[in-house]
Amino acid sequence: MLKKLILVLLLFPVIVNAQKRHHEVGIFGGTSSYFGDLRQELFPAGGYRACGGLTYKYFVHPNVGFRFGVNYASLYGADSLSNSPALVRRNLDFQTNLLEVSGGVEVNLLPVEKDQYKVSPYVFAQMALFYFNPYTTNQDLEKLYLRPLGTEGQGLRQYPDRKLYSMVNVGFPLGVGMRFFVGKRVMLNPEIGFRYTLTDYLDDVSKSYVNMDTLWKYKGQQSVEFSFRTDELEGWDGNFPNEGFVRGDNRTNDWYWFAGLSVSIYFDSKGNSYRHKQSRCPRRVFSSRK
Repeated sequence: MLKKLILVLLLFPVIVNAQKRHHEVGIFGGTSSYFGDLRQELFPAGGYRACGGLTYKYFVHPNVGFRFGVNYASLYGADSLSNSPALVRRNLDFQTNLLEVSGGVEVNLLPVEKDQYKVSPYVFAQMALFYFNPYTTNQDLEKLYLRPLGTEGQGLRQYPDRKLYSMVNVGFPLGVGMRFFVGKRVMLNPEIGFRYTLTDYLDDVSKSYVNMDTLWKYKGQQSVEFSFRTDELEGWDGNFPNEGFVRGDNRTNDWYWFAGLSVSIYFDSKGNSYRHKQSRCPRRVFSSRK
Protein backbone atom coordinates (compact mmCIF):
# COMPACT_ATOMS: atom_id res chain seq x y z
CA MET A 1 0.00 0.00 0.00
CA LEU A 2 2.82 2.39 0.89
CA LYS A 3 4.54 1.71 -2.44
CA LYS A 4 1.33 2.53 -4.33
CA LEU A 5 0.92 5.79 -2.41
CA ILE A 6 4.52 6.81 -3.13
CA LEU A 7 3.99 5.98 -6.82
CA VAL A 8 0.86 8.15 -6.98
CA LEU A 9 2.68 11.06 -5.32
CA LEU A 10 5.59 10.74 -7.74
CA LEU A 11 3.28 10.60 -10.75
CA PHE A 12 1.00 13.44 -9.59
CA PRO A 13 3.00 16.24 -11.30
CA VAL A 14 2.89 14.27 -14.55
CA ILE A 15 -0.86 13.65 -14.23
CA VAL A 16 -1.50 17.31 -13.46
CA ASN A 17 0.58 18.52 -16.38
CA ALA A 18 -1.39 16.26 -18.69
CA GLN A 19 -4.73 17.79 -17.65
CA LYS A 20 -6.42 20.96 -18.73
CA ARG A 21 -6.00 23.81 -16.25
CA HIS A 22 -8.23 26.84 -15.81
CA HIS A 23 -8.85 29.96 -13.69
CA GLU A 24 -12.07 31.29 -12.19
CA VAL A 25 -12.53 34.89 -11.00
CA GLY A 26 -15.78 35.86 -9.35
CA ILE A 27 -17.85 37.90 -6.94
CA PHE A 28 -19.76 36.43 -4.00
CA GLY A 29 -22.85 37.68 -2.17
CA GLY A 30 -25.20 36.23 0.39
CA THR A 31 -26.08 36.02 4.06
CA SER A 32 -24.08 35.37 7.22
CA SER A 33 -24.76 34.16 10.74
CA TYR A 34 -22.90 33.06 13.83
CA PHE A 35 -23.14 30.23 16.38
CA GLY A 36 -21.97 30.82 19.95
CA ASP A 37 -22.95 31.99 23.41
CA LEU A 38 -25.43 34.58 22.15
CA ARG A 39 -26.92 32.42 19.42
CA GLN A 40 -27.18 28.76 20.23
CA GLU A 41 -29.00 27.70 17.07
CA LEU A 42 -27.06 27.05 13.88
CA PHE A 43 -29.98 28.22 11.73
CA PRO A 44 -31.97 30.65 13.92
CA ALA A 45 -35.32 32.17 13.03
CA GLY A 46 -33.85 35.65 12.53
CA GLY A 47 -30.86 37.93 12.92
CA TYR A 48 -29.12 37.16 9.61
CA ARG A 49 -26.83 39.78 8.09
CA ALA A 50 -25.35 40.38 4.64
CA CYS A 51 -21.92 39.27 3.41
CA GLY A 52 -19.98 39.61 0.18
CA GLY A 53 -16.54 39.17 -1.33
CA LEU A 54 -14.23 38.30 -4.18
CA THR A 55 -13.02 34.82 -5.19
CA TYR A 56 -10.20 33.40 -7.26
CA LYS A 57 -9.71 29.73 -8.11
CA TYR A 58 -6.97 27.96 -10.01
CA PHE A 59 -7.74 24.40 -11.07
CA VAL A 60 -4.69 22.28 -11.79
CA HIS A 61 -7.01 19.40 -12.71
CA PRO A 62 -10.71 19.33 -13.72
CA ASN A 63 -11.43 17.84 -10.28
CA VAL A 64 -8.93 19.63 -8.02
CA GLY A 65 -8.11 23.30 -7.57
CA PHE A 66 -6.92 25.97 -5.16
CA ARG A 67 -9.31 28.69 -4.00
CA PHE A 68 -8.70 32.08 -2.41
CA GLY A 69 -11.12 34.68 -1.17
CA VAL A 70 -11.64 37.99 0.58
CA ASN A 71 -14.98 38.37 2.38
CA TYR A 72 -16.66 41.07 4.42
CA ALA A 73 -19.61 40.31 6.69
CA SER A 74 -21.70 41.55 9.58
CA LEU A 75 -22.52 39.21 12.48
CA TYR A 76 -25.14 39.64 15.19
CA GLY A 77 -26.36 37.81 18.27
CA ALA A 78 -28.76 38.67 21.09
CA ASP A 79 -30.27 36.90 24.07
CA SER A 80 -33.58 38.59 23.26
CA LEU A 81 -33.94 36.21 20.28
CA SER A 82 -33.45 33.07 22.40
CA ASN A 83 -36.16 30.55 23.27
CA SER A 84 -34.65 30.13 26.74
CA PRO A 85 -36.13 32.42 29.48
CA ALA A 86 -32.83 32.26 31.39
CA LEU A 87 -30.87 33.54 28.37
CA VAL A 88 -33.46 36.23 27.66
CA ARG A 89 -32.94 37.52 31.21
CA ARG A 90 -29.17 37.58 30.71
CA ASN A 91 -29.96 40.27 28.11
CA LEU A 92 -26.57 40.44 26.35
CA ASP A 93 -26.06 41.24 22.68
CA PHE A 94 -23.26 42.00 20.23
CA GLN A 95 -22.51 42.97 16.66
CA THR A 96 -19.30 42.90 14.69
CA ASN A 97 -18.07 43.63 11.21
CA LEU A 98 -15.73 40.89 10.05
CA LEU A 99 -13.05 40.88 7.34
CA GLU A 100 -11.77 37.47 6.24
CA VAL A 101 -8.92 36.37 3.96
CA SER A 102 -8.82 32.66 3.16
CA GLY A 103 -7.12 30.04 1.01
CA GLY A 104 -7.47 26.30 0.53
CA VAL A 105 -8.48 23.41 -1.70
CA GLU A 106 -11.65 22.73 -3.68
CA VAL A 107 -12.61 19.34 -5.09
CA ASN A 108 -15.20 18.87 -7.84
CA LEU A 109 -17.00 15.54 -7.61
CA LEU A 110 -17.30 15.60 -11.41
CA PRO A 111 -14.50 16.83 -13.72
CA VAL A 112 -15.65 20.30 -14.73
CA GLU A 113 -14.64 21.62 -18.14
CA LYS A 114 -16.49 24.05 -20.37
CA ASP A 115 -16.84 21.47 -23.14
CA GLN A 116 -17.74 18.47 -20.96
CA TYR A 117 -19.56 18.35 -17.60
CA LYS A 118 -21.67 21.48 -17.06
CA VAL A 119 -22.79 20.72 -13.50
CA SER A 120 -20.89 19.38 -10.52
CA PRO A 121 -21.21 19.36 -6.72
CA TYR A 122 -18.02 20.32 -4.87
CA VAL A 123 -16.52 20.46 -1.39
CA PHE A 124 -13.85 22.76 0.01
CA ALA A 125 -11.54 23.10 2.99
CA GLN A 126 -9.57 26.26 3.82
CA MET A 127 -7.69 28.21 6.44
CA ALA A 128 -8.75 31.80 7.13
CA LEU A 129 -7.40 34.84 8.90
CA PHE A 130 -10.11 37.24 10.08
CA TYR A 131 -10.50 40.53 11.92
CA PHE A 132 -13.40 41.29 14.25
CA ASN A 133 -14.25 43.91 16.89
CA PRO A 134 -17.46 43.22 18.86
CA TYR A 135 -19.64 46.12 19.95
CA THR A 136 -23.06 46.79 21.41
CA THR A 137 -25.38 49.76 21.86
CA ASN A 138 -26.61 51.34 25.05
CA GLN A 139 -30.20 52.37 25.75
CA ASP A 140 -29.57 55.62 23.83
CA LEU A 141 -28.42 53.54 20.80
CA GLU A 142 -24.83 54.75 21.15
CA LYS A 143 -22.21 52.28 19.89
CA LEU A 144 -19.71 50.95 22.46
CA TYR A 145 -16.87 48.55 21.65
CA LEU A 146 -16.73 45.72 24.16
CA ARG A 147 -13.11 44.56 24.15
CA PRO A 148 -11.69 47.67 25.93
CA LEU A 149 -14.30 47.26 28.68
CA GLY A 150 -12.95 43.88 29.78
CA THR A 151 -16.45 42.65 30.63
CA GLU A 152 -15.13 39.35 32.04
CA GLY A 153 -12.08 40.83 33.76
CA GLN A 154 -9.77 40.43 30.76
CA GLY A 155 -6.47 42.17 31.42
CA LEU A 156 -6.89 42.54 35.19
CA ARG A 157 -4.14 41.18 37.43
CA GLN A 158 -6.84 39.73 39.71
CA TYR A 159 -7.75 37.36 36.85
CA PRO A 160 -4.41 36.28 35.33
CA ASP A 161 -6.07 33.51 33.27
CA ARG A 162 -8.12 36.11 31.38
CA LYS A 163 -5.96 37.90 28.86
CA LEU A 164 -7.21 40.53 26.42
CA TYR A 165 -8.27 38.57 23.36
CA SER A 166 -6.83 39.32 19.95
CA MET A 167 -9.09 40.88 17.32
CA VAL A 168 -7.20 38.95 14.62
CA ASN A 169 -7.85 35.24 14.72
CA VAL A 170 -7.82 32.01 12.72
CA GLY A 171 -10.76 30.10 11.28
CA PHE A 172 -11.18 26.89 9.31
CA PRO A 173 -13.84 27.13 6.58
CA LEU A 174 -15.45 23.85 5.47
CA GLY A 175 -18.28 23.78 2.96
CA VAL A 176 -20.17 22.44 -0.01
CA GLY A 177 -21.52 23.93 -3.21
CA MET A 178 -22.80 23.30 -6.70
CA ARG A 179 -21.22 24.52 -9.94
CA PHE A 180 -23.33 25.37 -13.00
CA PHE A 181 -22.00 26.46 -16.40
CA VAL A 182 -24.01 29.14 -18.21
CA GLY A 183 -22.66 29.04 -21.74
CA LYS A 184 -18.90 28.50 -21.95
CA ARG A 185 -17.58 31.29 -19.72
CA VAL A 186 -19.99 32.10 -16.88
CA MET A 187 -20.39 29.89 -13.82
CA LEU A 188 -22.99 30.11 -11.04
CA ASN A 189 -21.91 28.61 -7.70
CA PRO A 190 -24.38 28.47 -4.79
CA GLU A 191 -22.50 27.37 -1.66
CA ILE A 192 -22.45 27.35 2.14
CA GLY A 193 -19.32 27.36 4.29
CA PHE A 194 -18.99 26.95 8.07
CA ARG A 195 -16.04 28.52 9.92
CA TYR A 196 -14.75 27.01 13.14
CA THR A 197 -12.66 29.63 14.94
CA LEU A 198 -9.89 29.55 17.53
CA THR A 199 -11.61 32.14 19.73
CA ASP A 200 -14.55 32.05 22.12
CA TYR A 201 -14.76 35.84 22.22
CA LEU A 202 -16.29 36.54 18.82
CA ASP A 203 -19.31 37.71 20.85
CA ASP A 204 -17.30 38.99 23.88
CA VAL A 205 -18.86 36.23 26.03
CA SER A 206 -16.99 33.15 27.22
CA LYS A 207 -16.60 32.41 30.92
CA SER A 208 -18.10 33.67 34.19
CA TYR A 209 -18.96 36.94 35.90
CA VAL A 210 -16.24 38.61 37.92
CA ASN A 211 -16.58 40.66 41.08
CA MET A 212 -18.52 43.79 40.09
CA ASP A 213 -16.75 45.98 42.67
CA THR A 214 -13.37 44.95 41.26
CA LEU A 215 -14.58 45.56 37.71
CA TRP A 216 -15.91 49.00 38.65
CA LYS A 217 -12.68 49.97 40.46
CA TYR A 218 -10.29 49.04 37.64
CA LYS A 219 -12.41 49.28 34.48
CA GLY A 220 -15.11 51.80 35.33
CA GLN A 221 -18.89 52.01 35.44
CA GLN A 222 -19.43 51.18 31.76
CA SER A 223 -17.66 47.83 32.18
CA VAL A 224 -20.11 46.92 34.94
CA GLU A 225 -23.10 48.10 32.90
CA PHE A 226 -22.21 45.97 29.88
CA SER A 227 -20.95 42.95 31.79
CA PHE A 228 -24.35 42.52 33.48
CA ARG A 229 -27.45 43.80 31.66
CA THR A 230 -30.29 42.07 33.47
CA ASP A 231 -30.78 45.31 35.41
CA GLU A 232 -32.14 46.88 32.20
CA LEU A 233 -35.19 44.60 32.32
CA GLU A 234 -38.35 44.98 34.34
CA GLY A 235 -38.55 42.76 37.40
CA TRP A 236 -34.83 42.82 38.26
CA ASP A 237 -34.43 41.92 41.94
CA GLY A 238 -31.56 44.37 42.53
CA ASN A 239 -28.89 41.68 43.04
CA PHE A 240 -25.76 41.35 40.93
CA PRO A 241 -24.43 37.85 40.16
CA ASN A 242 -21.80 36.39 42.45
CA GLU A 243 -18.22 36.13 41.24
CA GLY A 244 -17.83 32.89 39.30
CA PHE A 245 -21.50 32.67 38.28
CA VAL A 246 -21.79 31.33 34.72
CA ARG A 247 -21.91 34.02 32.04
CA GLY A 248 -20.95 31.97 28.96
CA ASP A 249 -19.85 28.50 27.89
CA ASN A 250 -16.09 28.24 27.35
CA ARG A 251 -16.15 24.54 26.47
CA THR A 252 -16.54 25.28 22.76
CA ASN A 253 -15.29 28.08 20.52
CA ASP A 254 -17.48 30.26 18.33
CA TRP A 255 -18.48 29.58 14.71
CA TYR A 256 -19.70 31.75 11.85
CA TRP A 257 -20.94 30.86 8.39
CA PHE A 258 -21.62 32.33 4.96
CA ALA A 259 -24.20 31.14 2.43
CA GLY A 260 -24.83 32.65 -0.98
CA LEU A 261 -24.13 32.69 -4.68
CA SER A 262 -20.95 33.49 -6.57
CA VAL A 263 -20.81 34.44 -10.24
CA SER A 264 -17.49 33.52 -11.85
CA ILE A 265 -15.79 33.87 -15.21
CA TYR A 266 -13.92 30.85 -16.59
CA PHE A 267 -10.49 31.39 -18.19
CA ASP A 268 -8.30 28.76 -19.84
CA SER A 269 -4.79 28.64 -18.44
CA LYS A 270 -2.03 29.92 -20.73
CA GLY A 271 -0.18 26.71 -19.99
CA ASN A 272 -2.81 24.77 -21.93
CA SER A 273 -2.15 26.63 -25.19
CA TYR A 274 1.62 26.38 -24.62
CA ARG A 275 1.50 22.62 -24.23
CA HIS A 276 -0.79 22.42 -27.26
CA LYS A 277 1.76 24.29 -29.39
CA GLN A 278 4.58 22.13 -28.10
CA SER A 279 2.70 18.93 -28.87
CA ARG A 280 1.97 19.76 -32.51
CA CYS A 281 4.20 17.91 -34.97
CA PRO A 282 6.40 20.17 -37.08
CA ARG A 283 5.64 20.27 -40.77
CA ARG A 284 7.99 18.34 -42.98
CA VAL A 285 9.90 20.29 -45.51
CA PHE A 286 10.70 18.34 -48.66
CA SER A 287 13.49 19.52 -50.83
CA SER A 288 13.37 18.97 -54.59
CA ARG A 289 16.36 17.66 -56.41
CA LYS A 290 17.23 19.03 -59.71
